[in-house]
Amino acid sequence: MEKEEELKTEEIRDFGQFRMSHSRQEHSVYLLSIIGEIEGHECLASTAKTTKYEHVLPKLAEVEDDAGVDGVLVLLNTVGGDVESGLAIAEMIASLSKPTVSLVLGGSHSIGVPLAVSTDYSYIVPTGTMVIHPVRLSGTVIGAPQTYDYFKQMQDRIAGFIESHCAVSAQRIEEMMMNTSMLTKDLGTILVGHEAVAEGIINEVGGIAEAVKRLHFMINEDTTPRE
Repeated sequence: MEKEEELKTEEIRDFGQFRMSHSRQEHSVYLLSIIGEIEGHECLASTAKTTKYEHVLPKLAEVEDDAGVDGVLVLLNTVGGDVESGLAIAEMIASLSKPTVSLVLGGSHSIGVPLAVSTDYSYIVPTGTMVIHPVRLSGTVIGAPQTYDYFKQMQDRIAGFIESHCAVSAQRIEEMMMNTSMLTKDLGTILVGHEAVAEGIINEVGGIAEAVKRLHFMINEDTTPRE
């Protein structure tokens, strides 16, 4: 038991992940927290809070193959980050055969939006925020038609993923991305709590109690959507 607790502490400290195996309903739930910035192929500063996709992807593969895991709870408080890596995590979560529920705490910005909607059911706390804005690239950008075509292709991929996993249309996502009336020095839209639900991006406003209860219900009733 002592060894088990040590391993759990290490998982939380190193990866923000652990298995909730002592639930009231005798289910084994895997907890995945996605916090800070999504780190991709380039390492961020050691002082930055990050979620490393090379840690998350193997763990999700293990969860899928683990008969002892009944469902997955995803906690999000992220500023976004690497688009390709964020989409890779979102696709992995969306393809899990086990019930999944997400909860947006604080914020789920930029590439955090596909991550929030990748689960079977999603929640956001009343003060939680979602920021939807155009794709950006860091470093030197060549001002050529091909560059803008690439930007558009990436945005279409993000909008298409969001549309296929919630009730908002890709057209509406693009409208919110290109909104010029909300941010003084930028394009985009900020949605808070109930606004994200009203737009059809998030299923419901709620907290950890509602998210855990919903996940246990889905495990009991086997209501996970199947293609």
